[in-house]
Amino acid sequence: METNKKNELIKVFENTNIRTKWNAEEEDYYFSVVDVIEALTESSRPRKYWSDLKRKLNKEGSELSENIGQLKMQSVDGKYYNTDVLNTKGILRLIQSVPSPKAEPFKIWLAEVGKDRIDETFDPAKAVDRAISIYKAQGYNDAWIEKRLKGILHRNQLTDIWKSGGINEPIEYGILTNEIYQAWSGMKAQEYKVFKGIHKESLRDNMSDLEVLLTDIGETATKELAKQYNPQGLEQNKMIAKRGGNIAKNTRDNLEKELARSVITPENNLNIRYIDETQEKKIETK
Repeated sequence: METNKKNELIKVFENTNIRTKWNAEEEDYYFSVVDVIEALTESSRPRKYWSDLKRKLNKEGSELSENIGQLKMQSVDGKYYNTDVLNTKGILRLIQSVPSPKAEPFKIWLAEVGKDRIDETFDPAKAVDRAISIYKAQGYNDAWIEKRLKGILHRNQLTDIWKSGGINEPIEYGILTNEIYQAWSGMKAQEYKVFKGIHKESLRDNMSDLEVLLTDIGETATKELAKQYNPQGLEQNKMIAKRGGNIAKNTRDNLEKELARSVITPENNLNIRYIDETQEKKIETK
């Protein structure tokens, strides 16, 4: 089963993150089964619950078990692992096998998720409107949202350049991004997240204005250097990414010298702090 990895999204049902991938050819979502199980059962061990249920379905010869696929999805540690998935029809059948008072609300949620994505396929502006609404609901102001959307566009321009240099796999994009971050901040992206006390949340969404600026400088410099020197393959692109990150590092050094302080901060914009290594989190009121 193949879907474009860039179409991986996080959908939220009653505060539970559900990993999904959109299959444009089928015009349907594939959902992480273990995430759905967690949402329906609130089990502290959703993987064990799903393992037991899958064994039961296989023993019964359930048609549902034959429709389970696997896709690489990003885990909490930032790495991609093969994950059991079902499409919308399969998830609806799964719900019948899981006793839960949330079954009906989840069905309604599934219908809304599917409708929204199909609508966005015909009118991409709806996706932009949805993103703006989500950011506003999280407390971001219009000026910040405008900068964030421009940042997304600039990031896409960089990944397009990387694609022309033979970079295609998500792990390769991650490696090149880490080269930029490591050069200017001294931390890889995941280390930076740990430093800021976040897990699944977007790193850039939780940066200060100066951190975002330095990230933009590093990525823009990398893009322009790649256009100039046309690196091919991962190793050549890594060298260019490091050079782009070093340009941002020079800017950081000059700025910190003038400010007499570090511009890298452990604070995050949403005041999130994980209270343990589970997915439970405490969100403090601003």
